[in-house]
Order: sequence, then C-alpha cells, then structure tokens
Amino acid sequence: MPSSARSLTLSLVRCLFILLLATPLLAQSPPDPDEAAYPAIERFIEVLEQVRERHIDVDKLGYDRLVNHALEGMLASLDPHSSFIHPEMAAMMKANPELDPAVPSLGMVLGWRDDGPYLAQVLPGSAASAASLLPGSALLEIDGHGTVGRPLDEILGSLQKAAGETAKLKLKSPAEPKPIEIELTHHAVPTRAVTDFHLIDETGTGYLRLAEFTAAAPREIEAALDEMEDTGMQRLILDLRGNPGGSLSATVKILGLFLPPETEVVTTRGREGVIDTFTTPERQRRQRGYPMAVLIDRGSASASELTSGALQDLDRAEIVGEVSYGKGSVQNIIPMGGGTALRLTIATYHTPSGRTPHGVGITPDVPVETDDAAREKIGLSFRRGSLTPQELSRLDGWTDPVVQAALKTLPH
Repeated sequence: MPSSARSLTLSLVRCLFILLLATPLLAQSPPDPDEAAYPAIERFIEVLEQVRERHIDVDKLGYDRLVNHALEGMLASLDPHSSFIHPEMAAMMKANPELDPAVPSLGMVLGWRDDGPYLAQVLPGSAASAASLLPGSALLEIDGHGTVGRPLDEILGSLQKAAGETAKLKLKSPAEPKPIEIELTHHAVPTRAVTDFHLIDETGTGYLRLAEFTAAAPREIEAALDEMEDTGMQRLILDLRGNPGGSLSATVKILGLFLPPETEVVTTRGREGVIDTFTTPERQRRQRGYPMAVLIDRGSASASELTSGALQDLDRAEIVGEVSYGKGSVQNIIPMGGGTALRLTIATYHTPSGRTPHGVGITPDVPVETDDAAREKIGLSFRRGSLTPQELSRLDGWTDPVVQAALKTLPH
C-alpha cells in the first residue's frame, strides 16, 4: 500500500476510535489508557499490510478474510466460550433459524468460515474434549470424504451416528503445523433428562442421575422423587457427573425442590456488578428435607456447578467426587457489521456465597480420585441398558467408588 494510502487508513482508524472512546464506558474500564489504542491499531495495520504485500498465497489476502480471521483469534484468546461468527455462518443461521450446529454425541459445535467448517466449540466431558481437540480447528475430512463444497446440513448429517460407532476426522489444529487424523467414538445422547432412578439399598437410599438440565428436567426429577419417596426413600444421591448443564430456568426450579421457597440461589455479575438475581419458586408442592449427596466430576459444568455449588453453600448437601469443569459464564450473541456476529462472554454466574465456578470449578467436600479405568466403567454404567454382553461383563463385581464414598457421608 502506498504511504499516502496507509496514512489515510490510519487517520480513518484514529477517527473511529475517537468516536468509540467518546461512548460511555462500563464502570470497570480495561487496564490500558485510551491512548494505547492508537499504537496498537497502527501495529495491526502495519502487520496487515506486510502480510498483503509479502505473503505468497495471494488468494488468501483479501481484507475481509484477513480481518475476520484476526477477529476469530482475538475472540478465541479471551475464553473458551467466546467466538467470532463468520459471515458465512451468520448467513446460514439467519436463513435457517432452526439450524443446530451441535454434534452432541461427539461433544462439538461446528462453525463455518470462508475455508469451510471448523470446531467453534468443544464441550466439556465429551469425546472431543477427551481427545484434546481445540476450538478453531478446521474440519477437513469425515470418514475419508472431504468437506469442501458440501453444505453444512449434509456435513452435520454425516456426523450423526449411533452410540459406539466411530467417526474418522481429519483436522487442521491451530496448534499443529500439519493436519491430524483422529478417530472418535460417539457417546449415547440421552432422550430424557433423568436417565436412572432407583433405591440402591434396604435402608432407603435413593439414586437419581440427571444427564442434562433440559426444560423437562424439573418435571422428570419431581416425578422420580415422588415415586422413590412413596416407596420409602429416606436419603438421596443426585448424580451430576458428566452433566454439561443446560437451562438456567430448569436449574432454579430443580433447586426449588430441595430448598425453601424464594431462596436466592444464583446471581449473574458483569462489569457493572450484579445484573440479575434468581430465587427458587414461591411455592413448594412437597417438602424434601432428607439428607443429600451430590456427585460431580470434571465433566460436570455450568448448571451442574450452580446446582452443586448452591446446595453446598446452603449446607443442604455433601458434594462428592472431583473438582468440576469450571464453566460459569454468560454469553450473548451480538450482531456486528459485515454480516458477522460475536458470541461474547458478558457476565459470570455466582452461587449464594458469591463465588463463581468460572475457571475454577466446584471443589467437593469429599474428594474421590478417579483413574481412567474407573472413569471408563462409570461411563459404561451410565448406559448399562444398552451395553453388549461383552461390555456388561466388564462391570461384573465392580462397584462405583464415588457412589460408595457418597453412601458413607449420608446418615443412616
């Protein structure tokens, strides 16, 4: 770019930033002084122009492409849940509001940019997370078939398989110089929020596993509790291991089953302080004051952490297992210019004591170390009803160490 054109560009950028800086800021301002914006933007433009002048791949040097990819990197550097939505993906979402780019059985959410599909998110406790796949990785092939030129709905369809089946993926990770090939096994995706409930001993200990905080979860839990209570349940183990979270409204209703009406259980806080406060429902159909233990692991995230954290803060339950995942943040979709959008973290969730699980997780009252062998068997036990005879044989004589630890915490 000629020096005169570059000077004009820098002048325009300065004017833009003067307008932005004149806008009222949030109470807690970023650490840099306002003047730091100018040299930073100049440096960005200098790098941008050096790339355009010298890089060998001329077809990749359009301004829109370079800037959008730079923005993708900027958002990814903030936290695992913020992301830049490229115009290609934004257009698809606008054209098809029902489009769901998630692949729950593998634990990934796809995005779309000018060079095709990529991993926009990797979900906690999933096959993708266990394989250490990184957000931003380009998805090049699925089962040996390239993704270039294929529509997103077709790509998503090729990733929908039954539990136990495998998907062979070829990915270009931002952390690796060459593409990698990896095989992931699809996990079972529960069709109900409550996947198991029963009395586990003759003293009236109930067990209930909640797989996800869906809109129907409070009704499912209440029905399961009613049934177990009517058959003599005196204490409860609530299993939230591997639960990635879900609806905040469902979380508050579920907490209302075990806590008094109008109890403050969750707050959201942004840069200006408390944004909102959530309390349990005004009415409670049945009091449930029996002793409780809640099971969590490193795959318990978001709503699971708010539930276990609230019950822990209010001395309502003993928390047993591993430190949880650490996802306690709120994201908003913000439309931007050029047909793009941002998925931006704008607040954090907090338990009644004021702590947030964001980045740190919930620490159990009773820690239980779980090795890979035990973790695999716990996963098998969650889908016991769909196991092959060979898989079932691996559970012969095995007892869940986390459930056993929980039983010891409950009074008899």
